[in-house]
Amino acid sequence: MDASFKSFILNRTGAFHLQETETLQDLWSGYGKIIRFELTGAPVNSVVVKHVQIPENLTHPIGWNNKLSHTRKLKSYEVESSWYASYSKKSSSRVPHCFGTLKRNEDVLIILEDLDAAGFSVRKNTVNWAEIVSCLTWLAKFHARFLGAHPSGLWEVGTYWHLQTRPQELEALKDINLKNAAVAINAKLNNARYKTFVHGDAKLANFCFSENGEVAGVDYQYVGGGCGIKDVAYFIGSCLQEKECERLETKILDSYFRALHKAMGKKNEALEREWRTLYAFAWADFHRFLKGWKPDHWKINSYSERITKTVINTL
Repeated sequence: MDASFKSFILNRTGAFHLQETETLQDLWSGYGKIIRFELTGAPVNSVVVKHVQIPENLTHPIGWNNKLSHTRKLKSYEVESSWYASYSKKSSSRVPHCFGTLKRNEDVLIILEDLDAAGFSVRKNTVNWAEIVSCLTWLAKFHARFLGAHPSGLWEVGTYWHLQTRPQELEALKDINLKNAAVAINAKLNNARYKTFVHGDAKLANFCFSENGEVAGVDYQYVGGGCGIKDVAYFIGSCLQEKECERLETKILDSYFRALHKAMGKKNEALEREWRTLYAFAWADFHRFLKGWKPDHWKINSYSERITKTVINTL
């Protein structure tokens, strides 16, 4: 990281000295790093910095390396900067405080609160029911807060698997019935009457837990407009095996909608009816992306196939 970026961090945090202590994570496809810095003289002892640097040689873990993929990633970092600059302080769900963002050429710097230091130091690979409810409640508060809002500066349609941004994965899809239904499934979701902001990548790995079970959400590259149930379907698929997804489906939806109505301050039965119906469409939509992107992915299972078949038969 060059001196001007470090100077920006010092200026925005009020520190007079900083020290890079560890790299927390490499960004997808080598597009930079997430780094923790210790600070001296600032109100906080540390910050986490997302530093986007475009690699000289573009690569992709499973081969999807092309101009469209590169352009989508660049926009995703612009969207994330916009989210933190314009929306993050409005969130009713716990998100990192942003000290500032900076863009220079194609490099992006986002200075964030260190959630570990704020008490959210636990990461989960598996979750119990109480932890699932905590994440569903986080999503419900997020969706309630931005219900009806226009995603200016964000993705017009959120989620990283959105059909219009994934034409090559659709072309590669071998499931002809699903391929032929993809546009109609996408339209069903996009034409929902009730829309909000979706996180867009609400997998278990993007939730940070406290010791008492509270959660904070990170990674807003694909936040944008849409029906909130897309986040719910994607989250559940990220943390449960297929038998649990099927067995707990009603319980999951009941818990989410209880939390959503509570966050809204009133019960909206029309919204609940619409989004409950769209849960299967959201599941099928992600299944479409996954089967085109990585046909041997572990999330492709009989439960997803059955849901998708049912959705296609209703079209």
